[in-house]
Amino acid sequence: MQKENLILDKSFSFALAVIDLYVQCQNRKEYVLSKQFLRSGTSIGANVEESVAAHSKKDFVNKLKIANKEARETRYWFRLLQHSKLVDVDFQNALIEIESIINILTKIIKTTEQNTPE
Repeated sequence: MQKENLILDKSFSFALAVIDLYVQCQNRKEYVLSKQFLRSGTSIGANVEESVAAHSKKDFVNKLKIANKEARETRYWFRLLQHSKLVDVDFQNALIEIESIINILTKIIKTTEQNTPE
């Protein structure tokens, strides 16, 4: 039985929400920006998943830093779509969730770096 991992679970659930938002955008004929957030939004969880199998603390932190960058990029695409009004899709819940993911990733990275001797 696998131990619960908050960021792993959150990033996976978020990827499912990203896929749903992507489909909504596609149904409203928005093909370019939605593909950007689909790639970055699903990449977050993939990098978190890779971090679980990291071969060192440094590798672990590097994978989470990539996930954090992808999360910030995803936030950017959501905000751009929301404010441009290119599509009538509600990104508010996704924006709240991505802020939570960014905060968790940042905290894990900082804590791990502080507790890892050089």
